[in-house]
Amino acid sequence: MSTIRITKQFNFETGHALYGYDGKCRNVHGHSYKLSVTVSGTPIDDSSHVKFGMVIDFTDLKKIVKEEIVDQFDHATVFNKNTPHVELAKELSDRGHHVILVDYQPTSEMMVIDFAERIQSRLTKNIQLFSIKLQETETSFAEWFANENE
Repeated sequence: MSTIRITKQFNFETGHALYGYDGKCRNVHGHSYKLSVTVSGTPIDDSSHVKFGMVIDFTDLKKIVKEEIVDQFDHATVFNKNTPHVELAKELSDRGHHVILVDYQPTSEMMVIDFAERIQSRLTKNIQLFSIKLQETETSFAEWFANENE
């Protein structure tokens, strides 16, 4: 049977700051992110299976990405925990803001690596993560492809 790719798109709002960066993004700011997650596999060929003809139910893929990424990052501010931003993070957190501390510079490039790991850990063995595209602005995005990261 043929291998098919399935893509689901998501939107979320996240703030961040890039410590040590030499441009405007060193300041706390936010983006309306667009995330596209593509998985691949062969459609279920058992006609008695409730998901007959599907690689993965879009609802199941949505649940994974929503729990691992969207629910975590939406309306949060992300800082690298290994920078002086931890002081700002503590202040924001103490004031009731949703803050995420990560062990990487929160660029789109590093976020897609993190997101790939989170999603892969939840997929069944017959479904592979094919790619992730994280669009930060209308004209700027980072992409992750499984075949380049084996």
